[in-house]
Amino acid sequence: MRFMTIFLLLFQVTANLNAQDLNQYEKKVYASPSGLSLPYRILYPENYDRTKKYPLILFLHGAGERGNDNEKQLTHGSKLFLTEENHRNFPAIVIFPQCPTESYWGNVQIDRSTSPITLTFDYSKPETVALQSAISLVKEIAKAEGVDKKRIYITGLSMGGMGTFEAVYRNPKLFAAATPICGGGDAARYDKRVAKIPFRVFHGSADAVVDVKHSRQMVEKLRTMKVSVNYTEYPNVNHNSWDNAFAEPDFLSWMFSKKR
Repeated sequence: MRFMTIFLLLFQVTANLNAQDLNQYEKKVYASPSGLSLPYRILYPENYDRTKKYPLILFLHGAGERGNDNEKQLTHGSKLFLTEENHRNFPAIVIFPQCPTESYWGNVQIDRSTSPITLTFDYSKPETVALQSAISLVKEIAKAEGVDKKRIYITGLSMGGMGTFEAVYRNPKLFAAATPICGGGDAARYDKRVAKIPFRVFHGSADAVVDVKHSRQMVEKLRTMKVSVNYTEYPNVNHNSWDNAFAEPDFLSWMFSKKR
């Protein structure tokens, strides 16, 4: 009964993810060096061959999806990774770490008294345990699985978009490309360590949750550092701009063309 309830709720959110799709995302738990038990799901390429080297994609979800399981976040971007065409043309290992309830992906303070929400980024503070654990998980999988270490990518939406900016800032030699969606970050502290990492940033112009100015500020800062960055702002689109971003026909081809 519980499974059926979850399935029905998911079906109301998106028709792209059904019970069979969900089963393709293997559910595991990672014991991180920091002591955090990090639940995550992993999607392997069809006909996975460990003798081959595949791109690895880290997918960070939003703040509203914290908890012990992450079926909800799989509704976002599921079509991107599960379509027959993408499985065939863009085989990759994709990992979806589940941020615990007591933590956030990004080092950000939130004031929910305003709309859009007021965000204050401060990278002078230590990164969160959840983000540390997610990066540690990426490195462990890169060692244990058939991963092309020159093609490790990161994407994230909302709080995960913020986490994408911070993860790249703190690990400038790990990722080959980054695609933050409706996020933001500490533009004041971003520096040329990330200059070789291409960014593709997305945001909706009418976002009532995360003010679009945060993405605009990050894009402006990246361009002043001569970073390769594309910015797509969707007119009159609210906080669900990931639907538009993941529907971009060249989303994966752009990403997979980048190497360290």
